[in-house]
Amino acid sequence: MSEKSVSVRNLAMSFKDVHAVKGISFEVGRGEVFGLVGPDGAGKTTTMRILAAILTQDSGEAHILGLNSTTDKEKIHDRIAYMSQRFGLYQDLTVEENMRFYADLYGVKRSELKASMDKLLDWSSLTQFRKRPAGKLSGGMKQKLGLACALIHTPELLLLDEPTNGVDPVSRKEFWNLLYKLVDEGLTIIMTTAYLDEAERCHRLAFMDKGKITARGTPKEIVGLIPGGVLKFNSDNPFEESSKIARSTDAVSTVFGSQVHVMGNITEEQIQKSINRQPELIRSSGSVEDAFVYLSETEADHG
Repeated sequence: MSEKSVSVRNLAMSFKDVHAVKGISFEVGRGEVFGLVGPDGAGKTTTMRILAAILTQDSGEAHILGLNSTTDKEKIHDRIAYMSQRFGLYQDLTVEENMRFYADLYGVKRSELKASMDKLLDWSSLTQFRKRPAGKLSGGMKQKLGLACALIHTPELLLLDEPTNGVDPVSRKEFWNLLYKLVDEGLTIIMTTAYLDEAERCHRLAFMDKGKITARGTPKEIVGLIPGGVLKFNSDNPFEESSKIARSTDAVSTVFGSQVHVMGNITEEQIQKSINRQPELIRSSGSVEDAFVYLSETEADHG
């Protein structure tokens, strides 16, 4: 791995009787996109707030850009940007006024502000909308404005908490193109996402479930954790046949449209016996989504 931007060791955090994060560890290299992937309630947002030096963990350590998340909070705030799920755009302010507001919050020098704003507006294709109130923007444009506001002070690390949640597919693609441009310029990005197709776009991933990291690695390495790959077949009754396989074997079986995907140490003959027919079976290495389903069902630690 390249030089580390983030190093997390045995991080734990609880809220009364709820153990949100349970002793997780991972590292993020400079200039990479690192994805925290998992269902709602997995502990992703709590982890991000610790990395942003907003919450203080109960135990463990987090070092952000060489700074301690507990003792160097203000220094960390100056060098990172955190875009939460409900990033605070002011709907009545224009695009330009929102950017000026965040520039003031971050203490951006007035002598540098115009050039920085012009660059970010051009980069995010918002120049022609600079006088439009934020409340009049589309969902995708609001996300781009939120990103431009977060970047106004030129941070070294960008934390994004489900940044494309509820955004249409075209806007999601445009947003990712912007992220790749940032990485090309040397920015490090950590993001949470529930979209598994987005997870495949990250350089490395960590799967979180019930406060724990169950697997980490590149998308290819994550997919490689499925023993034997995936056996797929088309079905007129996919949910029924998937259930039959799950009940009669130790394999993990799930449905994707009209296809059944079967994962684990299972033979073609076992599948045929379970559903009492001989479908055309196709073996593949699988996808990150397949791996996520498999790891969630088996609950093994592949970190």
